[in-house]
Amino acid sequence: MSQPAFEIQRHVEFYETDMAGIVHFSNFFRYMETCEHAFVRSLDHELHGMLDGLETGWPRVNASCDYRAPARFGDLLTIRLHIAEVRTRSVRYRFEIVRDETLIAEGSIAAAHVAITPDGIKAVPLPEPLRQKLLTFRSAVAE
Repeated sequence: MSQPAFEIQRHVEFYETDMAGIVHFSNFFRYMETCEHAFVRSLDHELHGMLDGLETGWPRVNASCDYRAPARFGDLLTIRLHIAEVRTRSVRYRFEIVRDETLIAEGSIAAAHVAITPDGIKAVPLPEPLRQKLLTFRSAVAE
């Protein structure tokens, strides 16, 4: 992948491991989501809240992860986020999870921007200021 767009680091906690001492697969989705939340906050936006009088959120419409090497208790992991695609009502991120530049896992999350009403949820356009920041960030990384 290209130069990372955004990254965070975290140590593997004991409770995240299985009986073999290896990180349980489900935790990689948490790592990706934590990185996504930190990234969106860095753009001065929240993933859930009120926008123009509407309660909005970002449900996942797709998530995947491919595992390349084990991670264990105490490992320092770097989670790298790349913007794969910005659409009118959704964003798709790609992630790399590495330990000392060894690829541990790579995955993706696609999230839709929705309005939450008493009648249900409905996809709505991304707030234009956020959309522009996402596009600018993606362009800056591609250069």
